Amino acid sequence: MFRHQKELQFEVKVEKPDPLLAKQIQEVLGGQFGEMSVMMQYLFQGWNCRGEEKYKDLLMDIGTEEIGHVEMLCSLISQLLDGASPDDQQKIAQDPMMNAIMGGINPQHLIVSGLGATPKDSNGVPWNAGYIIASGNLLADFRANLNAESQGRLQVARLYHMTKDEGVRTVFRKMLARDRYHQYQWMAAIKELEEKKGFVVPASFAPEDELEAQPHAYELWSLSEGTASKNGPWAQGAAPDGTGEFVFLDNPAPMGQVPNPPVPPTTLHHEIDVDKKL
Repeated sequence: MFRHQKELQFEVKVEKPDPLLAKQIQEVLGGQFGEMSVMMQYLFQGWNCRGEEKYKDLLMDIGTEEIGHVEMLCSLISQLLDGASPDDQQKIAQDPMMNAIMGGINPQHLIVSGLGATPKDSNGVPWNAGYIIASGNLLADFRANLNAESQGRLQVARLYHMTKDEGVRTVFRKMLARDRYHQYQWMAAIKELEEKKGFVVPASFAPEDELEAQPHAYELWSLSEGTASKNGPWAQGAAPDGTGEFVFLDNPAPMGQVPNPPVPPTTLHHEIDVDKKL
């Protein structure tokens, strides 16, 4: 059961309207790595969780917090849009200087949402459920969560430097701090699962099950110009799970055959000379 509380997690109070910034902030609301994405990702992972109860609780805690972050950003965008109107749009179009300053106003904020936030990114692309990952494998999902928090915090940090509005920056500092904690959180959870299950996903498919393919699990194939990649820990020394030693393969040779598919039926309308052998 979810219960809405009227107070926001943190205070949202901008210094002045800024429709262009409102458009930019839509990215961290409804973009691929925005708050809507992490909200849905954590909630679906939590609802589907069949692991230890503490992991389910952790996912539901942060997923529910992210609902609050979505509401904070909606409030922030609405405040930045206060005072904007269709008349402003017309004035901007007539004044070259104003057009240069505020010409990036999102018309959907005026036409579609009535000066409110929308579940879209900064280009007006609707939020997509394909942005989220909820595989049922906790280690795989928690690694995806760490990436989501890393990308999301990066985008908020970039927006922070795109405005001088101290009210907006105050909100962003709170979000940056929470996103930093969430990175700590997922790193700790990942470490615990790696200690329990090993480093490789899924743990249920052991290295020895790879049979004759197992040696390829330790090879770095040099397939681009330059060999500097051999200097990393991924090309020498023991694998993290201790099952083998990394090797660097310079100029590796292909080990497969040349494909030689049969000529397809002419009824499929391929532009192929059926009398010519492939």
